[in-house]
Amino acid sequence: MSQLQRVPPEPSSPSPRSSGESERSAESAPRVLEDGVSIAEIQAGEDVFAYVRRVRGALDLRLYQQVLGAANTYKEGDEAIGVAAADEVSRAHARTLLARTRLGELHAHPPLEDRLYAFMLEAIDAEARAATADWTLGRLKDFLLTAREEEIKGVCRGLSSDVIACVVKLMTDAELTTVGSKVFHPLPGSKLGARGYLGARIQPNSPTDHPDDIRWQVFNGWAFAVGDVVLGTNPVSSAPESVAAVEAALHDILATFGLQEVMPNCVLSHIDIQARVEEQQPGTTGIWFQSIAGTEAANRTFDVTLEKMVEHAARRTGRFGLYFETGQGADATNGQHAGCDMVLLESRKYGFARALKRRVALAQVGAGREAAPWVHVNDVAGFIGPEVFRSREQLVRCCLEDIVMGKLHGLMIGLDICSTLHMDVTLEELGWCQEQIAPACPGYLMALPTRNDPMLSYLTTSFQDHVRLRERFGYRVDDRMWAFFQQLGVIDAQGRPTARFGDPRWVYVEYRKRKGDQRSEAELLAEARQQMDAVRSRSVPLAVGCGQHVWDLEPGLERELHSHYEDAKQGIWTELSPAFLETIPHAVMLRTEALDRRDYILHPVSGERLDADSVRVVESLRQRRGARWDVQIVLSDGLDPRSLMDEGHLAPFLEALRHELEAANYRVAPEHFIVRYGRVRAGYQVGELLFGDATDGLPRALVHVVGERPGSGHHSFSAYLTAPSGRVWSGHERPVDHDITRVIAGISDTSVRPEAAAHEAVRILGSLCRG
Repeated sequence: MSQLQRVPPEPSSPSPRSSGESERSAESAPRVLEDGVSIAEIQAGEDVFAYVRRVRGALDLRLYQQVLGAANTYKEGDEAIGVAAADEVSRAHARTLLARTRLGELHAHPPLEDRLYAFMLEAIDAEARAATADWTLGRLKDFLLTAREEEIKGVCRGLSSDVIACVVKLMTDAELTTVGSKVFHPLPGSKLGARGYLGARIQPNSPTDHPDDIRWQVFNGWAFAVGDVVLGTNPVSSAPESVAAVEAALHDILATFGLQEVMPNCVLSHIDIQARVEEQQPGTTGIWFQSIAGTEAANRTFDVTLEKMVEHAARRTGRFGLYFETGQGADATNGQHAGCDMVLLESRKYGFARALKRRVALAQVGAGREAAPWVHVNDVAGFIGPEVFRSREQLVRCCLEDIVMGKLHGLMIGLDICSTLHMDVTLEELGWCQEQIAPACPGYLMALPTRNDPMLSYLTTSFQDHVRLRERFGYRVDDRMWAFFQQLGVIDAQGRPTARFGDPRWVYVEYRKRKGDQRSEAELLAEARQQMDAVRSRSVPLAVGCGQHVWDLEPGLERELHSHYEDAKQGIWTELSPAFLETIPHAVMLRTEALDRRDYILHPVSGERLDADSVRVVESLRQRRGARWDVQIVLSDGLDPRSLMDEGHLAPFLEALRHELEAANYRVAPEHFIVRYGRVRAGYQVGELLFGDATDGLPRALVHVVGERPGSGHHSFSAYLTAPSGRVWSGHERPVDHDITRVIAGISDTSVRPEAAAHEAVRILGSLCRG
């Protein structure tokens, strides 16, 4: 799981078109990386393995990984890993070496072996694999560009994820578009993911998980005849009772309209929580979701194991199976890339999904049903930020790569064509990206009232973007939902917009009528207006009506969208003020290794570790304290320091938090650690320095308050809660990471109230400390 040109006047602020990040700019100004992979010369007929052996005298794994990475189009994430080509000559040489390399050799020499790799192999057809073992990657590329769809599908059954990643590296954007537009894997019994169709996941996120916010965004999407793949909400709270309430609200909409067998609902909490909710409320959870990574170690940061996912897949015997989200760079930003480039690891995520899809099919057969696994993937390209890539051309390239890799794995793949406010992609350029990517035929896109997510604070696809793309490219909505939209009266028998088009009040009227409500239309419309006003009062926009064209936002809403965008750009470059710092009692000032805010924004790893002076400060404090305290509060500026500085935000949270912690008999340290340029992992280092003790079996809690991404207008912060024993903090087995942390997001005076968040934090800490 987010952008105008008004960037605050820091001279270091990056320019979208000046740094050679795209293929287009690289052609006019070749990029040279000091620490990049240099391949100055290659010999006639030499492939990857011959080159590595000639240079190293043996098959050196690190150089092998670097040559594979050097073949990629430039992205910042590969540079950070140390696998980006030093220049265009090196990139061209790496691609030539790859094109000469045989598939069988790639199968025999995986650049990374772990249990996840072994699991992925079970989904590969051995006969199909043997049939192409003698092919070179160059031959495979030519085949994909010229063969018919069924021929491609026959060959792909034998291709490993590594082979698929490598052949994608050889293709231009135009060639990727050609392959994407040839291969389709529609979901069983539907037109979702079929040729000529573009679906939509309605993403009705709410800053407070308010059921009415969620319902009305669904009604809003359907008013534009948008939303046919899944109703999928990202929750603020992952508490089972909260997830259950949102699942029930989504399921109620589908059940009321008789759509339970047409499309599923989903709350995108951890899959373990969804399974628990299903046990409590059977039949309400729809499809089950999980974010997945490309290495076994990276999956652990999501609290995901092979055993766990296999067990969940075995339970999916009904109509709807599993829904995965992926994204280039996630493994690297979690420090678990194992030396492999982003394209290769992304491909392995699809290999993981392919193997789990096979397990769902086996579970269906075992339950006496036909093997028809409803499994799909959403590639969230651009959500992480500029440490992965920065420009609009890179976003397009990433999406095209991922569409093709997903399809070559036999998956129905959708996209979240998105950007964050600290990337160099504007609101207008996001629309340009959509139109470059649409001809490659993704199965579906995200869909929100505007391009700005009111909870996650990033930019993605609006309902009316779908209307525009359908008009421009002739795409259709799944036939069953199109007929439903005609029943709602938002489109006519010929599919043309009616007077009700873009007006969610009429969807609400139909919803109430199907509930048996006997009131008049006038009464129901009046109630609808009241409810919509309440939703908007919680800073959740609703798109009603249009501008000059039906695919244009209503002008007032367009101005509001740009206002949030400009506000967010200011927030990104804001610093904690001296006046604010003076208001924090018992403040202990720390800072990370980031040189300045620009370094922090563009190189997130710099904000994950304390500098040497700060380490000494924490170590000295620990020596003076002894073991008197078992809760430490840490405050980091994060991506929007205003979230801490705004009146009514941090102060009431800290006051309520300390009061409730002390009432619950926690020993709370009096000091507040303030980390300048701090990210979540900087808090873990504080915990390690303060609490790490291989002999201490008692829980030691860290409450880390971090400024969230700006963009929603709320100026929200999050509270990250981690409470393992001193033994775990010591890192004796492995470092503390996100998999044992709980988070409360969206805290502000206009979303999740600070006092309520403090109460929830103490409740969560209680459950964490009890184990």
